[in-house]
Amino acid sequence: MKKIFFLLTILLLSVKAFSQGSTDYGSGMKFNLNEDGSKYMRFILWNQIWFRSSEMNPGTQIGEEPASTGTDIGNRRLRLLAYFQISKRYMIVTHFGVNNQTFINGGASGSSGTGSYGSGKKPGMFFHDAWNEYSLILPEKDKKFSLTLGGGLHYYLGLSRATMASTLNFLTIDAPIFNWPLIENSDQFARQMGLFAKGKYGKLEYRLSYNKPYATNLVPVNKTIASEAVAVDNSGNTQWSKAGYFEYQFLDEESNLLPYKTGSYLGTKKVFNIGAGFYTAPDATKSSINGTISKHDIKLFATDVFLDLPIGKKENKMSLTGYSVFYKYDFGPNYLRNIGIMNIGSVDPNFTGNKALAGPGNAQATIGSGNIWYTQVGVLLPSKTDKPKVRFQPFGAFTYKNFEALDRSSSQFDLGTNFLLDGQNAKITAQYSTRPIYTSLSNISELKSEFIIQLQIYL
Repeated sequence: MKKIFFLLTILLLSVKAFSQGSTDYGSGMKFNLNEDGSKYMRFILWNQIWFRSSEMNPGTQIGEEPASTGTDIGNRRLRLLAYFQISKRYMIVTHFGVNNQTFINGGASGSSGTGSYGSGKKPGMFFHDAWNEYSLILPEKDKKFSLTLGGGLHYYLGLSRATMASTLNFLTIDAPIFNWPLIENSDQFARQMGLFAKGKYGKLEYRLSYNKPYATNLVPVNKTIASEAVAVDNSGNTQWSKAGYFEYQFLDEESNLLPYKTGSYLGTKKVFNIGAGFYTAPDATKSSINGTISKHDIKLFATDVFLDLPIGKKENKMSLTGYSVFYKYDFGPNYLRNIGIMNIGSVDPNFTGNKALAGPGNAQATIGSGNIWYTQVGVLLPSKTDKPKVRFQPFGAFTYKNFEALDRSSSQFDLGTNFLLDGQNAKITAQYSTRPIYTSLSNISELKSEFIIQLQIYL
């Protein structure tokens, strides 16, 4: 409780310190290259810092010392997006930065111990996106149909709205991670290299892509009973993947200039969308039975609904945001990945109790063959002034997972509030989250928790 009180104190001081941000952001750092503004370049920079107090999984050590709890500060994201509209039809997009730097890990490759390249220091900066695109059929008012083709390292991996989420305007503190089902295995931070097509037909928006997944080579554990086979990421001579997402926008139409889907419009638009998507990759995983290797296709499907509407009296400037998605994942038999965001824990070799199956730190069963249902809802509370110092947006999220590899399904929740100092451009988010602790395939021994405060600035 003392640690949580300390973090709340930081939050209150931060509100005082950052509440003088401008409300006149407009189009941001945009520089026109001709008089009518049809040619331009734009830069977007953002930083998300996390303060955390976390309960660790059983069997965890931090810095070679046993730990049941941990507090830290970390750099969740530090990014720069630059895109260039060279002509009416031709655009170049680049996006690079660093992620997940803590006091103990997330540093440059090979960094450890003490010194100039010690634990957590000097993280590597890399390109998240780098593609070119050309509009064959421009999205003009008198045409129902538009079509743009592009290629490179891109974010058009279909599946769901959350799979192509913007990281600048989440409703909750972050994505649930299982919305990026290939994360850092056969993709590069939720991206693959390939070709894509995007566009609209009236109210219907479509995105399709054809990609070469990154090679994987995990060795499957040999089993003697077929029902116990466990698929792992091993693509051999990687086959091309196919992905798509289709979304019908019943009310206001959203921009599809960039792939990044907005998490909350704060009532500035009236949006109600229903979408569905897929991702397939042939022979992308392998399992072993009595020394015989079997290949398995990755087949992922999702359907979702998104709502963002002003509510109540107009002068109160309230809004409701909601998103719900159902994922049906098939990576092969008993496939399961345990992931912990910015995990500062490691295995305690001297622990003698029942260890968490997911591993140390804040790891949990995140992605696997099976079904996931995720729902989030938030309300922007009333404000009667034109430029309030702080807007409050409480939210909640619920997750249900039913994985083939585990004998018992699980549920967990997130509760929190956005403190909007200058809309999404300057905000503080506080969130309390739970996660189930499996100590056997059929036993959830308890729920562990994590309290996070995020400071976000983007320009």
